[in-house]
Amino acid sequence: MNRAAIFHMAGRAYAYPIDMNTLKLRLKAARGDLKDVKVIYGSRYPLDGKPPSFVKNMDLAASDDLFDYFTAAIEMEDNRFRYYFYLNDGLDEIWYTEKGFTYKKPQTSSAYGEYFQYPVINEGDIFSAPDWVQGAVFYEIFPERFYNGNKDNDPEGVQQWGGKPDRYSFFGGDLEGIIKKLDYLAGLGINALYLTPVFLSPSNHKYNIDDYYRIDPAFGSKKVIKRLVEKAHQLGIRVILDAVFNHCGINFFAFQDLLEKGAASKYRNWFFVKEYPVKIQVPPNYSTFASGVIDMPRLNTSNPEVQDYFLKVAQYWLEEIDIDGWRLDVADEVDHNFWRKFRETVKKSKADAYIVGEVWHNSEEWLQGDQFDAIMNYPLAGAVLDFLAYNNIGPGEFNNRLVRNWMLYHDRVNYSMLNLLDSHDTRRLINFFSGKKELMKLAVLFQFTYPGAPMIYYGDEIGLSGGNDPDCRRCMVWNKDEQDTDLYKYYKKLISLRHRFISLRRGDFHPLIIDEIKNTYGFVRRYKGESVVVIINNSPQAQEYRLKGDLFSCKNEICDHLNDIVLRKDEDAYKVMIPEFSGVILQ
Repeated sequence: MNRAAIFHMAGRAYAYPIDMNTLKLRLKAARGDLKDVKVIYGSRYPLDGKPPSFVKNMDLAASDDLFDYFTAAIEMEDNRFRYYFYLNDGLDEIWYTEKGFTYKKPQTSSAYGEYFQYPVINEGDIFSAPDWVQGAVFYEIFPERFYNGNKDNDPEGVQQWGGKPDRYSFFGGDLEGIIKKLDYLAGLGINALYLTPVFLSPSNHKYNIDDYYRIDPAFGSKKVIKRLVEKAHQLGIRVILDAVFNHCGINFFAFQDLLEKGAASKYRNWFFVKEYPVKIQVPPNYSTFASGVIDMPRLNTSNPEVQDYFLKVAQYWLEEIDIDGWRLDVADEVDHNFWRKFRETVKKSKADAYIVGEVWHNSEEWLQGDQFDAIMNYPLAGAVLDFLAYNNIGPGEFNNRLVRNWMLYHDRVNYSMLNLLDSHDTRRLINFFSGKKELMKLAVLFQFTYPGAPMIYYGDEIGLSGGNDPDCRRCMVWNKDEQDTDLYKYYKKLISLRHRFISLRRGDFHPLIIDEIKNTYGFVRRYKGESVVVIINNSPQAQEYRLKGDLFSCKNEICDHLNDIVLRKDEDAYKVMIPEFSGVILQ
């Protein structure tokens, strides 16, 4: 038995409550090592004074190339737990406690001693994310480039719609333009919008904000954005805004005071000043976003005054125009205590508001239930692109990456993730695939059938192209003759199927096919008797598989809903043919 690979801790993603009486446990072990895993559990304070005696088998939930992950949910009316594990590799059996491994079955009756402990489930320990997110299909809009709905508020020097963007160009997109295209979005099946910043700023991207309480006049006004949210809600579309609290613009009142008064400014501790007098120069003598971005001075979010100011900003827009949440810019560089206060403030204003952070890496620290609901799932996007766009990895390593990412978090976190493939900070999706639309379709197929909330970056659905920033922020194409209508229909169909099948929104995820030779990956999603099988063929040849009939709830036939093909059972199995660089959705 490979003891060095065995791991459990009574917290984080290895022990967490899913309700007031149920604890979800995970145990990690070397792949293929353990044949039998059980958890033995009981109350911390047993009335009979005896050791834990309830026994539950742990299921093999997932595997990557190195580890198996076993899970079980244990339930007690007295929600104060102590427990240990029985492990058997077919040759040896041992018990695993908080103190380590033993060949002697633990017999301690004390509430303390050698057992793993989850002292009590308090209501605040239960990770809670908005239920609506699991059914959401997000659409990210960069307002300046989506649609010009009111030419009267165009900024000076506005260029002709559709021109090549640079870092300083304006094309006149605005909030009125989004309002006028809400029917288009609803028709596509979108039910959630993420808008990049809309507050007063001299730039086209608005990430250098000068006034957090004022809508940029080139975009509209508070009345216009309120009308946008109201009309979106009438169509069943939620709206989240971009919170830029890591840094501000140089015309932000506190920074202006710092420039004027220097060390005498009462706002000097709102920023990170290296020397006085503060000067807007290259290199700057104050800390900024990234490295030396002089028009984005970094805010000291550990300062209670800064925290109080931005908590009020977050509360104001939630209550004033009824937005549905916040996307948090550069979230991993902001003080953790601020985010904890932020969550309390936001959830008090609107209990089902969605809080999603921009973090591009392992995000355990932010996803313990006291800060964010989710992150923008860039690690997932990286795995999808490595498998389908770059061919850097095969189905096996693709599955490894999915499993490793999943096992970092509570299950509820994974179902609340914002699953993007591109954004305003990356190349366009079609560009990742060098214009190979059929491969891009495979990525989108996976995106819309994987747990979490898929997000479309505006224009992806009609084949809008673009390289790295600022080229990825091109104007939306509204002339249908210039749109890829085939791609649009593909997106619309996938969105429709996601809305139709609850298992694609809430179901378990289980790998089914990991075929290195055929370069094919398949999985099944299950929820309350409904099963949907998805197979992705990332090879230049058609591939055939026989799937057991008991995978599906129907008796004699299933449908490939992606390609509208009916398949009939043959000798208790279904023969499925997947064309080259294509996929199927079977139910």
